[in-house]
Order: sequence, then structure tokens, then C-alpha cells
Amino acid sequence: MVALQLHFWLVAFLTSLMGAAQYMMQDAALLNYIDRRFLSIEKRLEKCNQDILDYVEEFRDFSKLVLARLAGLNSAKAEVKSEVENLLTRIERAQRDIDYFGSVTDSKTCIEVHEELVKQQLFEEAEEKKKLKLILNASCDHMLAGIKSIKIVKKTGDKHGSWMKDPGKKHTRIYLLNGSVNNVLLEFANMMTFMESNHTQAARRVTLPLPWEGTGHIIYQGFLFYHRYGSLNEIIKFNIQRRSITDQMLLPGAGRIPAYQLSPATKIDLAIDEQGLWAIHAEPETEGNIVITKINHRTMAVEHTWDTACNSKGAEAAFMACNTLYVVYSFPSGGTSRIQCVYDVLDAVNAYEIPVLHFPKHQGSHSTVHYNPKEKQLFAWSGGSQIIYKLHTKQK
Repeated sequence: MVALQLHFWLVAFLTSLMGAAQYMMQDAALLNYIDRRFLSIEKRLEKCNQDILDYVEEFRDFSKLVLARLAGLNSAKAEVKSEVENLLTRIERAQRDIDYFGSVTDSKTCIEVHEELVKQQLFEEAEEKKKLKLILNASCDHMLAGIKSIKIVKKTGDKHGSWMKDPGKKHTRIYLLNGSVNNVLLEFANMMTFMESNHTQAARRVTLPLPWEGTGHIIYQGFLFYHRYGSLNEIIKFNIQRRSITDQMLLPGAGRIPAYQLSPATKIDLAIDEQGLWAIHAEPETEGNIVITKINHRTMAVEHTWDTACNSKGAEAAFMACNTLYVVYSFPSGGTSRIQCVYDVLDAVNAYEIPVLHFPKHQGSHSTVHYNPKEKQLFAWSGGSQIIYKLHTKQK
């Protein structure tokens, strides 16, 4: 009887164990299924995250492409505007020539018309001079009479470069642009800091979004104006404080030949005097003679252009001072630089009465010569040396 009861108990115990094992197997299968589902969801989330990253990267590339296209459109717009203005000027000149040649015949009547045309042209020239005097400050009446002294401030940088102060600001900062192709502007707190310290440590570095070409850049009223590298005649206006391009323009006729034969890297030389911003360049149509253009530094528009009699052959640099162009000449073999061609845009200076002015105690050519109208000095770069020339002036 006891054996029978023990048998039934064992059977019941084994049955319960088998049931529990079955439930455990079912639970394990369920857990395994849930684990596989979680892994599948994680893989899908990872794929979704990767797809989002790919979409973000594609959107960034698309944004860069759109911005580049917009920049190209702005450049094309400026180029078309410049070409239209140049075309209008040529049409006006052609119309004048047509009127002139149409008036030249053998008849007496035509001779009278020709005389009237001459009177009209003289009247128009007088009116043009009046407009120029309104654009330019006619009270600027001094001219260069001599170069009094030289001060070699420092020797740092490459053979070619440019350095200057901002004559349109009250601060004493010094700016240095090293090389004929670069995109880093160095800013020093003052002249003492520039002279006494290593320029790579003491300077504030400003990286330009577009590099410059040549050494003809200038800084005025907080903006850097420079010829963009790789372009024919594009001038960039760069806000130094905000580190951004503010405006740009194309200078008609410029960029095809060097402004100076002895400084072939510089196609456009920008200058500042008492009247503001100027551009100096040479054109093949003028047989290499230098052309000067007055530019409105606020609107970046051409105000007037003059063809000078100063040739770029043998020239190494030039600068503007009080409405007057002074061209610096030298010899390819070396020697003392000298100023021997002068052009006053208002005809207030007789160029034939000005003696040749020599730069004192300096052997070697200049990469740049910039006039500072605030301090009445020349900031020059020669063979890696930064030089200041003090000037002697007289009444025009």
C-alpha cells in the first residue's frame, strides 16, 4: 500500500517538474523572441540615424553649392554692370567722334559748324573740370618738393609685401601683408609692438576668405581693399573688424599688364590720399602708360578716369598725394630710386617744372610705396624691409 502511494507521489512530482520545465522553455523562447525584436529595432534605429546624418551632409553640400553659385552670380552681376558702364562711355565717345567728323567738310558752313563744335567741346571740358573740383577737394594745394629722410623700421617678411596704417581711423594699429599672394593679414597694436616683437606672436591674424594678388592693397576706414588673386580686375572690399567681404567691383581695362614693369606681380595698385581711394594700373591701348581711376570707397563705383603720360616701363611703384600721381622709377640692375614723372588730375602742377626727386640713402627697388595723408609720410617695402620716408612739401 505504501509502495503504491509512493508511486503515485513520484508520478505527480515528475509531472509537475515536466510542467515547470515546459513553462521555463516557453519563457526562454519568449525572452529570446523579445531579445531578437529589440536587436532588430536597434538596427533599424541605427540605420535611421545614419540616413539622417547622410541627409544632413547632403544638405550641407547643397548649401555650399548654392552659396558658391550666389557668389558667382554677384561677381557676374558686377562684371555686367562694369561692362555696361564701359560700353556707355565708349558710345558717348563714339558719338562725339561722329559729330566731329561729320562737321569736317570743305564748305564754309561746315567750317563754322566745326568752330561751334570746338566751342562746345571747350565748354564741356570746362564743365567737366567743375564737376571734378566738386568730386575732389580743390583746397588740397600742396605738392611734393623732396624726400627729407629715411627710417628703416624693421626687416621682416618676404622680398615683396606691403605695410601701412589706416589714415581713416584714429587708432595707431600697424598692418602687414606679406608676399604677393597670401590670405593672412597681420594686425599690431601700435608701432612699438611691431618693432619690438616677433610678428608671428604679437600680431592678431585675420584670415581672408579670398587671397590677394600683388602688393597694391590699401586699408582705409576699417576696410581692406585688394585685387583678388586669380581674377582679371576684381577689387574686394573687406571689413577687417567683422572679417567679411562687404562689396566688390570690376575695374574696367585693368589687369591685363603689370602696373609697373619692375613689379610684375602687381597688376592693380590701390592708393589713398586726401581725396580717398584711387586705382593705378596700365593698359595695352595706352602703350603702357599709367591710368589712374578715382573710386568711391563707399559705393565701389568709378567716379572718373585719367590717362597719364607716365610710362610703366622702368617704373617700380607709384602713389597718390593731394590729387597728384608720383611715379617711382629705378633700373633693373639696381641703384637709387627716383620720382621723375608727375601728373596732377586738376592741372594745378606743371610736371615739366618739377625736378627729379631721389630717395635718400637707399639702394634697391621698392615693392610698394604708399602715401599716408594723415602723417604726410611714405610707407614703403623694399627687399623685406619696412621703411618710412618723411616728405618735404610746398604750395602748388
